[in-house]
Amino acid sequence: MTWNGTAAQPAPPFLARPFEESFMKIVSLKLPVEANGHRFPDNAEVEAARLDGELFIAGSAPSCRSCGLHPSTRVVGEVAQVKDPCVYPDGITTEITIDVPSGKILVTDDLRPVYNWDDRTFADYSSALGQAQAVRAMAAVGCAYGPVGNSGPGLYRTGRDSYIIARPGYDDDDNPTLAEDTCLARICTDLWAYSIADFEHWKKRGGDPDKLRWCDTVVDVPPGTYRFTHHSGERAFDGDAAGDVIFAHVERIA
Repeated sequence: MTWNGTAAQPAPPFLARPFEESFMKIVSLKLPVEANGHRFPDNAEVEAARLDGELFIAGSAPSCRSCGLHPSTRVVGEVAQVKDPCVYPDGITTEITIDVPSGKILVTDDLRPVYNWDDRTFADYSSALGQAQAVRAMAAVGCAYGPVGNSGPGLYRTGRDSYIIARPGYDDDDNPTLAEDTCLARICTDLWAYSIADFEHWKKRGGDPDKLRWCDTVVDVPPGTYRFTHHSGERAFDGDAAGDVIFAHVERIA
């Protein structure tokens, strides 16, 4: 049985003993977690209890940053070992495509309510899986979406048909390490995300050009189909890296 994604742990034997017999013998402690491929916060621990020298799990593991679950654990020596391996040990790289027949894209952080998703069946949005599900759901209705944290990134051209969504690093003279003349749009991250859609498609779905904000940019690009490869769900991704942080690669593929 699970509750809120948390696998139920077997009841420790001492819980079935009379209160008077067990009260003075229980010692609460925390055990380090052996993750089995799951991604937890640094120094993650699980509540445990010691009774007559024997250890029992008394709490749940933190939620995995990749799959979003609170996996069940067992005592192995002095460690809480996760029983089942993570389905996404390397995190998640998310690829989607959108069509841009008009040759104009609207670049911003938030295109709701014109584009939105229903997350009732999704994993926790704080996990890589939950975010990947949101990215795919938005792509299904015509919007390239991806979480970027509070980074203030931009859309940069890297070739005739290739781009990146990135936050530049800075050199010793405080100059950005991505060329300013390649930045096509800056993205205000009130939503902590980027949202990009074909401008005409956005208008057909009810978008009003008269209500565009200062942080919404319409960019001319070659018409076609664009593939977005989003990286922030990858295990090795570091959004706080000192250099350039690339959240997504974008390429015209047709």
